[in-house]
Amino acid sequence: MRYHRYTHKGPPTMIRFRLKELIAEKGFQENRRVTLDEVSKETGIHRTTLSKIANQRGYNTTTEILDKLCIYFGVELQDVAQFVEDPECGS
Repeated sequence: MRYHRYTHKGPPTMIRFRLKELIAEKGFQENRRVTLDEVSKETGIHRTTLSKIANQRGYNTTTEILDKLCIYFGVELQDVAQFVEDPECGS
């Protein structure tokens, strides 16, 4: 089998979004409940997209959406998305 030179040969990996954690942290800091509807209204990101980011494993999104989330939560990109090994994929 021929591999492209950029083929990842280590353990299976994925990008994991931390949207649920960021919403919980913001709610805790501000002593109130933060909802996906609120995040949607403040960022201009459709609520369905936010729900997919929060709940759908392996969801793909754009850098524009990541930018908006970073600005809304006041965090760096690595606080929104993490590169992790995928425990459900076999080696």
